[in-house]
Amino acid sequence: MGKSDPEASKRERNKTIKWVVTVFFATILISGTISLVSDEVMANSSLAVAFFILLVIVLLGIVFDIVGMAVASADEKPFHSMAARKVPGAQEAIRLLRNAERVSSICNDVVGDICGVVSGSASATIATLILSNADVAWPRGVSLVMSALVAGLTVGGKAVGKTFAVNSCTRIVHMVGRAIFTVKRLGAKKKK
Repeated sequence: MGKSDPEASKRERNKTIKWVVTVFFATILISGTISLVSDEVMANSSLAVAFFILLVIVLLGIVFDIVGMAVASADEKPFHSMAARKVPGAQEAIRLLRNAERVSSICNDVVGDICGVVSGSASATIATLILSNADVAWPRGVSLVMSALVAGLTVGGKAVGKTFAVNSCTRIVHMVGRAIFTVKRLGAKKKK
């Protein structure tokens, strides 16, 4: 049995620390920006628009949770066959799967948790809008109902999404790979 390389171990540890610090600051920046924008838009919107924004935030969290779960569950083999046939998005899918830990972390933890926090903030903003436009006998009940509604939609949506992600992981990863391929292609065309 060979000894582990201390330099490789040190490089891996430094890489992990750099990743954690990057994710930490990116999360602060993204969360702050999304919270600020959604709060500003919601505060100056009708109740219907505020509910729509809240649903979009919750759905975004669910979609990214599905992608993170699919990447963590998928097998790389089918994508090698697709890449050999030059199927668009196959190479990108392989790259996603080879970085499954980071992709899953970004999708589930960064985006998913940000959407959870922002949706909680958005539900509080909606509760404030409701209370400012209506005389409610139990004001705290509005806040409780909004919190429960958001929690139910988020948890229920993610539960359904996880089942879908595990059962359709190859198809989902390929769709994401195709989306990345398309964005890259459009970026290359703009450069020309």
